[in-house]
Amino acid sequence: MPLQTVTVSSRGTDRIFAGHPWIYRSDVSVSPGVEPGSVVSALDRRKRFLGQALYSSKSQIALRFLTREKRPVDREFLAERIQAAEAYRRRVVQDSDACRLVASEGDLLPSLIIDRYGEYFVVQTLSQGTEKLKPIITDILQERFSPRGIVERNDVAVRALEGLEQTKGILAGDVPKEVVVTINGLRFAFDLLEGQKTGGFLDQRENQRAAQNYAFGRTLDCFTYAGGFALNISHQCQSVLAIDSSQDALGHARRNAELNDISNIEWKEANCFDFLKAADQAGERFDVVVLDPPAFARQRSNLDSALRGYKELNLRGMKILNPGGYLITCSCSYHVTEADFLEAIASASVDAHRTVTVVERRTQGRDHPILLTVPETLYLKCLILRVL
Repeated sequence: MPLQTVTVSSRGTDRIFAGHPWIYRSDVSVSPGVEPGSVVSALDRRKRFLGQALYSSKSQIALRFLTREKRPVDREFLAERIQAAEAYRRRVVQDSDACRLVASEGDLLPSLIIDRYGEYFVVQTLSQGTEKLKPIITDILQERFSPRGIVERNDVAVRALEGLEQTKGILAGDVPKEVVVTINGLRFAFDLLEGQKTGGFLDQRENQRAAQNYAFGRTLDCFTYAGGFALNISHQCQSVLAIDSSQDALGHARRNAELNDISNIEWKEANCFDFLKAADQAGERFDVVVLDPPAFARQRSNLDSALRGYKELNLRGMKILNPGGYLITCSCSYHVTEADFLEAIASASVDAHRTVTVVERRTQGRDHPILLTVPETLYLKCLILRVL
């Protein structure tokens, strides 16, 4: 049957031609009877075909474009997109059997996330459209990968914008409490049903590997969570002090250290801001400091306070570094641009009376693709700095 159609304004049409897949509700006219979550044919005001998109009846993002082509958006279409995403990961993911297999817009499957943890998959369907396609997506994963289990982690607040409930559970197979995978040649345990995000944070994998090139001596890892940076750099260091305010996170980190027979990491429960201030007052010094905090700006209205927080955090990190040491500092706040982040750090260096050189400017791992015309797909900034 022919697809239901929606009409896109001239402003929305310009947005499509500029390469962005989102069209906002104010730029879409919808005929009565268009079903929430359906695939629709988008036309401009002259009734010219623009493409096919997922339609949402609730979100301010009314359309998420899937293709500019006239072809069925069916099981074959979805399987092709997932297969293309898998082929790309085989090229860019090394020494790891955990990665983001499908990164929504980055893999031309907007509002769909699929993370792979070895023989297990975790799915997030973040719009009415992908929620409706979830049974087909689950079948494709089973047919192509024969996984031991598939989990849905749709316990995320953004689904409320789509009028969807938060839910989590097992979609297929069986999933143990602990799933052990390899990342950068190291073993990590994840709880896919209760862990952060889809079980853990996979976007820092390449930055953690890069950090190995600079780690030495005595290292401090702040906001360590499950120990990703600490474990990756431990073999290059004399000792690592890893800090987090969450006792549960430190329990996971210790478990990961045991899995890899790593014994030169001290795990400490503390507020990282308070610890850095106390360490400076006590005259403690480190050769490397890693700062990987949670997002400080989840909304644009938080930007000013976030930049103050990043300045303070990096100021304190610089003050306890030995001359010639390295500061590895990150921001996962989308609303904080790299230019904003660099400006905050530059201001911190002036106040700390330290000279700083930029060694590497990095982003999220390549399994989290960045679309050039979709700035929302670039969120993670990681700077490796030499502090003199």
